[in-house]
Amino acid sequence: MSFAWSLAAVAVAYLIGSLSFAVIVSRFAGLADPRSYGSRNPGATNVLRSGHRGAAAVTLALDALKGYLPVLAVLWWGPRFGLGTDTAAWVGLAAFVGHLWPVFFRFAGGKGVATAAGVLFALNPLLGLATLATWAIVAGFFRYSSLASIVSALFAPFYQLLIWGPDTLVLAIALMSLLLVWRHEANIRKLLAGTESRLGQKAATGTAAPRRAGHHHKGAKR
Repeated sequence: MSFAWSLAAVAVAYLIGSLSFAVIVSRFAGLADPRSYGSRNPGATNVLRSGHRGAAAVTLALDALKGYLPVLAVLWWGPRFGLGTDTAAWVGLAAFVGHLWPVFFRFAGGKGVATAAGVLFALNPLLGLATLATWAIVAGFFRYSSLASIVSALFAPFYQLLIWGPDTLVLAIALMSLLLVWRHEANIRKLLAGTESRLGQKAATGTAAPRRAGHHHKGAKR
């Protein structure tokens, strides 16, 4: 019975992860689809290119929560159904995979940085803090968000292994980290070519997001 509950939890987590909040929040805010401008990545960073900081902040928070809450739910209520930390680890991975390949959005998802962070903080808050600190240090020195995300992703499973020991969490986190690095393939090429945008750098002309037609014309009358 616990196996059936584990499969159900993993399936629900994937569906929750499939909620592409960059697209959903943009629609509510009257912004263009984030898959149509900038990097075309449905994530908070690309939503920020629209110039709407509030929408980007909400997107970031919701993307993190959709990784955090499913894992936390299993850790809190799973034991009564025979579910433990191992299931929580796979649930976190499922939510992350849902963000990458969302069933509700034709499997066109984002890179998963915020969702992965949410998963880590739920599985092991200290690991989440260590990974976040790594991100901040790399971003502070080099001013590349993508580089900070890649380095943090690579370090996360080693932190878990070296500090807390080998367990299922290491495998799930390692798989998540590898997928995250793979999703940054284009950024890696730009980093090597020296063309990657730095933190705080304005987007090139033409990459800003227009508002949706109705909102655009309404503002034009002012």
